[in-house]
Amino acid sequence: MTGAGSLLPLRSRLRELRADAFGADPAGERLARIRRSPNFADGVFQNPEGARTRPSGSTLEFAKQFFAKEQRARRAPTGTIPVHPTTLADIAKPPATGGLRITWMGHSSVLAEIDGRRVLFDPVWGERCSPFAFAGPKRLHPVPLPLAALGPVDVVVISHDHYDHLDLPTIRALVGTGTVFAVPLGVGAHLEHWGVPVERIHELDWNESAKVNGITLTATPARHFCGRGLRNQQHTLWASWVVAGPEHRIYHSGDTGYFGGFRDIGAEHGPFDATMIQIGAYSEFWPKNHTDYTPLPGPWPDIHMSPTQGVQAHLDLQGGSAAGVLLPIHWGTFNLAPHAWAEPGEWTVDEAERVGQLVASPRPGEPFEPAGAVPLDRWWRSVSAPIARPWRRPRPTSIHPTVAPSIALDLAKER
Repeated sequence: MTGAGSLLPLRSRLRELRADAFGADPAGERLARIRRSPNFADGVFQNPEGARTRPSGSTLEFAKQFFAKEQRARRAPTGTIPVHPTTLADIAKPPATGGLRITWMGHSSVLAEIDGRRVLFDPVWGERCSPFAFAGPKRLHPVPLPLAALGPVDVVVISHDHYDHLDLPTIRALVGTGTVFAVPLGVGAHLEHWGVPVERIHELDWNESAKVNGITLTATPARHFCGRGLRNQQHTLWASWVVAGPEHRIYHSGDTGYFGGFRDIGAEHGPFDATMIQIGAYSEFWPKNHTDYTPLPGPWPDIHMSPTQGVQAHLDLQGGSAAGVLLPIHWGTFNLAPHAWAEPGEWTVDEAERVGQLVASPRPGEPFEPAGAVPLDRWWRSVSAPIARPWRRPRPTSIHPTVAPSIALDLAKER
């Protein structure tokens, strides 16, 4: 059969997808609260510093680069990504060093066990970060363990409503666990639409806090944008998050461009035992004959950070000092930008060594304790093509005492 009648099942399917995966727009008192926010003006949420939310430069040239066969190959691992075989037993035992353990599950999903409480950031257990089960960026490695194997979670924290941070199948699986959710303003509309009771949602504007089982969660500014559909109204906020317990403090950046507000967040809420910082899905541009250390901004100069900016953000959060542990996030799991697959991990470690900052490099699913043995192995090299290196300033003569000294052999090639 041909003609309009044959399209009806597809149209029906798309309507169902729009009703579910695309979420819901804020309305009623939620929308009124959004309009009262000091961060909402001219009909949309505003960034703390101006930010372009679309790729800069020629869209056609960007598309040619992104979809070119040789470019697609460099954005994927050359073999199977080594996933740590995490089990419930691994995370059922209390942290040995006194109250803080972190498990990176891939991309921006992190389980943080802090002072006897369990916080799950941006959980994405779905196969694709997309509104469609049949299209969109697919996982490059499996989830380290089933969601049910995590055990009880005190609070789920969502940074913003993009598909690689707010995943419908994962949220629906968590609804039945009884956990509560901490989300930026407006995001609660999606959760309610998906079955989360409103009494289990803490919906916060920037610099607002909620207490959950003895820990304090504070939504802090970030430089990004929002939206899950073509008719996005910029009516959901994006945020970074501070989680403070009786003994420890941690920070999760969500997605953000670099901005001066990191210093303010650090001054008010830091210092932090650990930060989880977005360092992937950037795009940097190296023009011909460029000899400076720092690459020029690429298509997303304002809404994602490069590894160099991510390390600087951590230093800002720590009052200008190399302190605590930096966990790089937002890389390795989904193919979302033109850079080489392992480049964010490699370049972040390089830049951190230069300034003497300790960086954790766990395999997905590998728990570690910031006060204990921090994983330092550059595990991605075994499944990565050679990584081009930026021009580098000389290494410092001394580095943070907990950072392993660099070795002369450069396994990543191409200095």
